[in-house]
Amino acid sequence: MWVLVAVAACFALFLYLRNQHGVVAVVAAKVERQNLTSTKSTNGRVAPLADFQAHAPLAGIVNKIFVQLGQTVQTGQELVKMDDSEARKDLATAEANLASSLASLKAMEQGGTQDERLTESADLSSAKTQVQQDIASLTSLQKLQAEGAASANEVALAQQRLSAAQARVLQIQTRRSGRYSSNDLSAQKAQVAEAQASVDAARASYAGVDIRTPFTGTVYAIPVTQYEFVPTGETLVQVADLTKLQIKAYFDEPEIGLLKAGQQVTIVWPAKPGQVWHGHIVQAPTTIISYGGTRNVGECLISVDDAKGDLLPNTNVTVQVTELSRNDVLSLPREALHTEGMSDFVYKVVDNRLIRTPVRVGVTNLTRFEILGGLNDGDVVALGATTEADLSDGLRVKVQP
Repeated sequence: MWVLVAVAACFALFLYLRNQHGVVAVVAAKVERQNLTSTKSTNGRVAPLADFQAHAPLAGIVNKIFVQLGQTVQTGQELVKMDDSEARKDLATAEANLASSLASLKAMEQGGTQDERLTESADLSSAKTQVQQDIASLTSLQKLQAEGAASANEVALAQQRLSAAQARVLQIQTRRSGRYSSNDLSAQKAQVAEAQASVDAARASYAGVDIRTPFTGTVYAIPVTQYEFVPTGETLVQVADLTKLQIKAYFDEPEIGLLKAGQQVTIVWPAKPGQVWHGHIVQAPTTIISYGGTRNVGECLISVDDAKGDLLPNTNVTVQVTELSRNDVLSLPREALHTEGMSDFVYKVVDNRLIRTPVRVGVTNLTRFEILGGLNDGDVVALGATTEADLSDGLRVKVQP
């Protein structure tokens, strides 16, 4: 009796082990409906659309800083004032040079300075008087010659004196009407224009020492301190409208094919973990450029739609673009998908066996893929074995819970 029981137990164990031989434990997932999105992430840099960077108009001392970091300023509000002593001196010198050049031009157009004109008038009057006297003398000598009381030589000398006096009158008159040539006037006018340009530049520099904001915004940088000496062109203060920002983002070349204007973007800044901003692509990449010497990228312009002054210019951020979005579609985890050549397939579990099943794939993201054909809602698909065993068509499996 006990022998028969032992034999039956051994036979049952044999059948069990035979049935279990070649069975592979697998992890599986059901085909189910979900909303899928395909995204791409990269780095970017924040830049304001309205940005005012005030620079020192000339080398000098920062006399007064009227604002603080983070302060909201109104259009025309004074930000910084430079020491204006050098600017005032330069302006005074330029205006003096202009006045001198204008006076010289006026004198040339009028035939000389007032003193020169008075002297020439006196000279001309004297010369004309001399001519009258020489005419009278010549006439008298000519009468005396006719009476035999004067010689021909005396008359000739009188004639020479008259001619010299008349020549003197003509010389003075010619000098008064044509003292300066057209080339002289052109050269002087050029000097006036140059002097005027110097005055304009000096006035701009003088006005520039009192720096005011051209629009309403927020002070986000003051790289100088009061009473500091700064060279010409040094940045003094920066103001921006922090509600109007854009981001320059750089996507690697293989990723730019699906980027287009209007796609939604999420933005995160490591300095404020947990906070998210939103935006959209304004301009997709139009060309490929070298970035950092190691990447070929496309530059993408992104508008920040919900900026409220809490995202600062020139910060480095991470942007994630939603390239595609599909709602209520059949999907599976990515690890279920296999590719061979140009064909995609999965291993569907049917009666504890794997059936290689071709599928058509739609939207794919980092974790799941869309199923366009080949499977139905609720189908069970193997993701992988719990051991190092390879999945294959017809393999007997046991789905782990």
